[in-house]
Amino acid sequence: MRIPPRKALGVALAALFATLIVAATPGTALATSFYDPPSPLPAGEPGDVIRHEPTSFYLDPLKLKEANAEAHRIMYRSTDTHGDPMAVTGTVLKSRYPWTGVGPRPIIGFATGTQGLGDTCAPSKRMAAGLEYEGIFLEGLLQRGYGIAITDYQGLGTPGNHTYVNRTAEAHAVLDAVRAAQRLPEAGLPDAGPVLTAGYSQGGGASAAAAEMASSYAPELRLKGAYVGAPPADKGAVGEHLDGSHAAGLLGYAIVGLDAAYPELGIPDLLNERGRKLFAEITQECVEETILNYPFMRSEDLTVDGKPVSDYLDEEPFKSVVADQRLGNRAPSVPTLVAHSALDDIVPYAQGRQMARDWCDRGANVRFKTMLTPTHVGGILEASTTAFFWMEQRVAGLPQRSDCGSF
Repeated sequence: MRIPPRKALGVALAALFATLIVAATPGTALATSFYDPPSPLPAGEPGDVIRHEPTSFYLDPLKLKEANAEAHRIMYRSTDTHGDPMAVTGTVLKSRYPWTGVGPRPIIGFATGTQGLGDTCAPSKRMAAGLEYEGIFLEGLLQRGYGIAITDYQGLGTPGNHTYVNRTAEAHAVLDAVRAAQRLPEAGLPDAGPVLTAGYSQGGGASAAAAEMASSYAPELRLKGAYVGAPPADKGAVGEHLDGSHAAGLLGYAIVGLDAAYPELGIPDLLNERGRKLFAEITQECVEETILNYPFMRSEDLTVDGKPVSDYLDEEPFKSVVADQRLGNRAPSVPTLVAHSALDDIVPYAQGRQMARDWCDRGANVRFKTMLTPTHVGGILEASTTAFFWMEQRVAGLPQRSDCGSF
């Protein structure tokens, strides 16, 4: 079977991506006890630090190059999809470079792109092992003097499955990581300084969700803006696009994440033997493994009745849950930058642009950048360089001129 050139390019990039960063098993040298939350959780508020310890952030798996930061691993209180308290882990970085901009040193609430579902895939573990593929972007932020709060998200490292691309849980985890960074004296970061959120792919969706919810969930944060790269804004559209694609394994992540947040849906009962086997396997995998293990998989081969996932998502009770997960239904109260490649092969461009248009219709201040860099992975560099300049403008207090109506 001949693979279309566009898909072949995506497969090649995924293979290159995996080859570059899979050089060791992340987390093998780390004690797991840090990631086990106390039971019951100590009393407190979202963003309160439960425990912390010094850690390292390496930019390569041989640990030859360490990032220019003082690093702390944290466990902090947050709130899950249903409003219940939960423990989330993450990393706080203070740049070793001085902050030379206007006002106190800003904190970036950074949401990572897809890491995987296995506990070894938690960003705090991958960073300590030199395996975090967004390490170069983070180093760029450090060189500009920012503090950074990086969440592991719900269920990565900590017990339970990761609630992958869940709007509410991810927004809370991002915002509470910033609160935790502000409340950790050892981090040496301002306790009430300017804040931005940033992320690409899964992280773009998390940054967008945080921007939508910040004014109600964390109104005390001095949020100056949100950079949103290639967001999976419409989970139904993204899932349908992924089904049968070279990145089909990511649809499996979404199924696991939906079940983790909404066990009452009974998703495992809809899976056949092959589907249940895949469900169990991918909960232990990082993204590089998953991309290579399940190319062109079709969801209709995983269900007991042979229906694709998209058919289920058009029916209740799934339809209402997916609708609630959609980004764009709430307007951010801060300026936003949305960057998305028109040639994105994993997260469809049209649904990312529609989110930005919906924000415009609700009165938000939006800048939308259409990129022409091929593929989802390929768009990271162009989006990142745009984001660096944009964030500098926001922390400098410069106004943003919206380009709503032009895209």
